[in-house]
Formats: sequence, C-alpha cells, structure tokens
Amino acid sequence: MRTGKKTSEFKYLLILFILFFQFFISSCKDLDRDTIAIGLNASPITLDPRYATDAISYRLTRLLYKSLIDFDEEFHAKPELADWEKISPTHYRFTLREKLNEFHDGSLLTSEDVKATYESILNPREISPHKGSIAMIESIEVVNRNIIDFKLLYPDPLFPGRLVIGILPKKLIAKKHNFSREPIGNGSMKIVDFRNDNHLKLLRLHDKKIIEFITLKDPIVRVLKLLKGEIDLIQGNLPPEIIAWLDKKKSIHVKKKVGNTFTYLGFNMEDPVTGNILIRNAIAHAIDRESIIKYVMGSSARKAETLLPPEHWAGNPSLTGFDYNPEKSRILIKQAGYSNLHPIKLVYKTSNDPFRLRLATIIQNQLNSVGIEVEIRSYDWGTFYGDIKEGRFQIYSLSWVGLKMPDIFHYIFHSESTPPYGANRGRFKDKNVDLILELAKSEVSLDKQSLYYKDLQEYLLQVLPYIPLWYEDNVLVSKSNIKGYMLSTDGNFDSLEYVTKK
Repeated sequence: MRTGKKTSEFKYLLILFILFFQFFISSCKDLDRDTIAIGLNASPITLDPRYATDAISYRLTRLLYKSLIDFDEEFHAKPELADWEKISPTHYRFTLREKLNEFHDGSLLTSEDVKATYESILNPREISPHKGSIAMIESIEVVNRNIIDFKLLYPDPLFPGRLVIGILPKKLIAKKHNFSREPIGNGSMKIVDFRNDNHLKLLRLHDKKIIEFITLKDPIVRVLKLLKGEIDLIQGNLPPEIIAWLDKKKSIHVKKKVGNTFTYLGFNMEDPVTGNILIRNAIAHAIDRESIIKYVMGSSARKAETLLPPEHWAGNPSLTGFDYNPEKSRILIKQAGYSNLHPIKLVYKTSNDPFRLRLATIIQNQLNSVGIEVEIRSYDWGTFYGDIKEGRFQIYSLSWVGLKMPDIFHYIFHSESTPPYGANRGRFKDKNVDLILELAKSEVSLDKQSLYYKDLQEYLLQVLPYIPLWYEDNVLVSKSNIKGYMLSTDGNFDSLEYVTKK
C-alpha cells in the first residue's frame, strides 16, 4: 500500500535522525531544576475562560479557574463549585460550596461574582463565543452570598451542564481587568509569570510547586529538550514513530488512553467549489482513513463518523460513514462538471505543526490521485486559527477537544452561530439542521433529545459541512521520574494538580 510504504521510508529516515541527536546528547544530564515543565506545541491564545476556545487555552483555564459544574467520564454534569436543584423547568438554584470560594487575590468568591461572570458573557456589548450556549438565561438573581438563581426563557434539562465557564471576580470585571494575560481565578494554580508568550509559569497552591508550560512548536525540539531534562513531559502532538522509539528508552515512560478529540476536515460552504455537495462527497470517498490511522498514526486513533463518540449518551453508534472508494470519487467529480482538462483546484489550510502538515500532505496525495489538485498552506497557530474564524479558507483541518454537551451542534452548525457568536466557521446554512436543533432545544425529555441529536448526526453525514476523520488517542510521554499523571478522555491537564517529580 502506497501510504504504508511512504510511512516506512519516512520512519527509517526519522529514526536515523533521532539516533543522530541521541548521540549528540548522550553525555547530557538532567538539569537541576525543581519545577515540573510540560512542552506544548502551541501557545495559549487567551487565559480568560469567557473567550477561550482553542485546546491549549481551554486546558489551562481549567487549572486557573473553577466553574459551577464539571463533567464525569460518562459526560454527565457533576457539582464543582456548587450544588444545584431544579425548582421548576425554568428555574435552577445553585448553592456554592464553602471550601472552594476564594480567589487567588484573597477575596471571597460569592454569588455576586457568579452573576457578574455570566452577565458579562451575555452583555450585548461583549463578543464571547460562549454567549449562544447560555442565551436561554432570562435573569440571574442573587439570593444571598452563597445562593444564586437562574431563570430561563424556556425549559432546558441540560442547563446545569452549560455553566462550565470559570468564575471571575466581579470587582475586576467592572475594571475591565486583563484576564487574558493576568488571570485571577480560584483554581488549583495561580499565575506567576506570562510575560513571554512561549513560557507560562503557574504556582500549584497545595505544595507551592512551580509548573512551567513551554511552547516548542517543533516536535523534534520538544523531544530533544525532554531527553536533555529541560522539560519533564509532553502530552500529544508527537509522530507515532518518535513515540514508539521513546517507548523503548528506560529513562522515558509512555502512556496511552483512548480519547474523544474529534479531528475533521472543514469546508467553506460559501465557496463555489467546496460548497458543492458532490465535491465534498468526492473528497470524503478519496480519503483512506483506515490506512492513515494504521500506518501514519500508529493505530493511535479510531474512525469518527460524527462529533460525539459512540459511547456518548447522545451519540449515534449506528453510523458507518464513508468508505474509501476512489472510483466513486472520480464519478462524483465528473458529475460535478470537472475533468482532467478542467480539474478541481483547492487550497488546504493547516497549522505548521510538522505532524499536522504531514497528515495534510498525505490527504493532498490521496485527493490528487482522484483528480483534485490541492495546494497546502501552513501557518503559525495564531494566524491559522484567525483565518479559520474569519472564514478565509476553502478546506482546513482542525480538532475539537473536550466536547461534553450535545448542543455543541448548535454552536457549530446553526445558521446563527457564525463567528464571533459561535463556531459555524464554514458559514453553513441548512433549514433542516436549524429545525432539528430548535426541536431538540425545546424538548424537555433527555431521551427524546437524544433521538433528535441522533437524527441530526445522520443528516449531517448526508450534507457534509464537515468530513469526520477520527478520534485521536491521548498519549503522554514523560521522564520516568514523573509520577501520578493520569490521562483523561478529553486530554485536559488536570493531573498536573497532583503529578510529582521524584
């Protein structure tokens, strides 16, 4: 198989290169460093939870802030800062837990701070990407210092699970404090230094240990610094050949866990080429997902047919998605009016992460084999992500992390959820999708909601605003003296609260 052969050749060259720098550092010893350092492939865009949408920002804000609720491994809402009771279908009361209500500046976290946080997201003068997920809130009323009521415009049985934004101090919200660079939260860690975009230092409060986050965009550099002892662990974003090689080293420990990080191809639906359903279907049938997962990703992923994994309560395990069928792709391309004399030409945007660029190149080759000419343009993370949010693309590839609530479909696919009011980055508009989403939103029974979402996921496979690719496993590569780090399904960094360095 062509993909497997190319991968083997690449693997051989890569291992030779790694062996070279292994020789180069063979005399190096771990640095005498008391901190715990994790190597990142990208810098956080913001440390303000009201605006965080990228994976790194999301994972870091979980360490800096606590929210009213969180989720368990089965995607069910559970109390974090507060317990709740449903007084009526449109009235929820939350009671703060006493032990968790202090900000890092020493001030007390009260119901007033909760009210101020959520009202700042709903403020029409602010542009938070999370506004749409809580648009059903009619009013927020403080009962006393620890009790707060949320009144809704309509019944929403999923409402507690929407309150996942970290709580900010009311007095600093009023002063328009720069939480993006100077976060003041109430999480397990507090800010120490973020003067350099590529180097963030947090203080772990329970033992005063410094946790460093060092951005090293090149995976080879990350591995080199791990072996030299300049960082202690790397989570994800490493080529499988390097992971397999590191797994054989006594000084390194590799851990894996099945994940639900959803990777996909997105399309600009307003573009005359990618807006054509025949072209999107042709692309879907031209991608050999199984070979990519096996030979390129080292079997560290599983095929995806929709955003939610099949084990989610609103997932649809019956979906089978697209089979690899290049001949069908060619037929669809011909039906769309293209030929060798008049070929399809597309621009595919991705980040400049080497592994993501490698995946894009393989997809480029597979599309080229059926007559679709693809130009790859790679950018640094900030530029790439900015282009995607602004709709400056034909095709792009990205991943969704931390998906818990089925109304993510509203956030991504409803016609009113275009940025900055949501994540409908492809400007997808479909009356059937809007209708199903509205019916699901108005349904008070979770079982019936689940049926709507199952139907929606089946329909999305027909209209293809995204091409689902795979759910990526979570992989931790660490020095052998790092203990207690437990991988999560969504790839969060929560274990840094407890990890130790022997």
